[in-house]
Amino acid sequence: MKVVVVGAGYAGTIAANRLAKKVKAAEVTVINPRPDFVERVRLHEQIAGIGAAATPLASMLREGIATRLDTVDKIGDGEVALGDGSRLGYDHLFLAVGSTPDPLAGTVPVGTWEGAERARVALAGLPGGRTVTVIGGGLTGIETAAEVAYGRPDLRVRLVGRTMGESLSEGARRRVRTGLERLNVEIVEDSVAQVDPGAGGEGGDGVRLLSGRPLTSHLTLWAIITGVPDLAARSGWEVDGDGRAVVDPYLRSVSDPRIFVVGDCAAVPGARPACATAMPQGVHAADTLARMIAGRKPQPYSMGYTGQGVSLGRRDGLLQVGRRDDTVRRLYFAGRTAAIGKERICRYAKFGARTAIYAWLAGPK
Repeated sequence: MKVVVVGAGYAGTIAANRLAKKVKAAEVTVINPRPDFVERVRLHEQIAGIGAAATPLASMLREGIATRLDTVDKIGDGEVALGDGSRLGYDHLFLAVGSTPDPLAGTVPVGTWEGAERARVALAGLPGGRTVTVIGGGLTGIETAAEVAYGRPDLRVRLVGRTMGESLSEGARRRVRTGLERLNVEIVEDSVAQVDPGAGGEGGDGVRLLSGRPLTSHLTLWAIITGVPDLAARSGWEVDGDGRAVVDPYLRSVSDPRIFVVGDCAAVPGARPACATAMPQGVHAADTLARMIAGRKPQPYSMGYTGQGVSLGRRDGLLQVGRRDDTVRRLYFAGRTAAIGKERICRYAKFGARTAIYAWLAGPK
């Protein structure tokens, strides 16, 4: 039985390893555009030059799993059309291509490996006293601004967003603001309308806010993830309004039951983009296929959240406690202990992807 996994992020890697572990007869091939497993939750560390986000994919996949370094143009009729013009057949397929940014012109997206590398190189070349602007008040933007400010205290760092930490409780948002201010991050509650290269002072770019306020920025980072690759739509599958593949209760595409869709590119009700979402989906989809092969009845997917974590540099952080339905509680933990907790969460995610060992809560009833 031939199984193809498209994408080697958290969802794809753990699905491939789990399936290879449970179905010895499966010939598993992972298709990925780069030879590395990228810890997306560490890209802010990569940008600041403080940590590394990439691990060779060969060391993350179980022995016997084949890899193809290529892109995928289209999927259908039991075949994958690769970017090099070749085709690869499958009996079952896992789509795990994640999510993608749609950056404003003149900015560098930080949510992808390529964008993070561009940002790292640009940041390393900035002399002291210059200004870095991070666009996006979500957790990605907060972590990026905090990490840059922590790693390069000689720079002026600005974070622009309509709301800072909107997914957090009110008390947690105040604590995040305090943590950013301790790192001398300027917080601007507004939205960016346009970036004009070279139009700012000191040889920087001009950043115009929706309020009309002009700013100068020598490096402008886009920290907003808004969409998914259009591979599912391009392949003719049913997708939702955001382009995510519509799936049944077992995480199979409603357009083709041979195909499982996991991670950010799957339209799973109540799910949000996160490795905490991708990992359970990858495991459940692999287990479902293993059950089907063994002639057993598949079980519907169920997953509950526990909270959210955010880094505020290397010595500070915040852990927001949440309910299984992903609504937040008033309770949160902050400071050095939370930073250590966030680091352990990141390590567990990588461990789970490599070993295919992962546990999670059932969803709300």
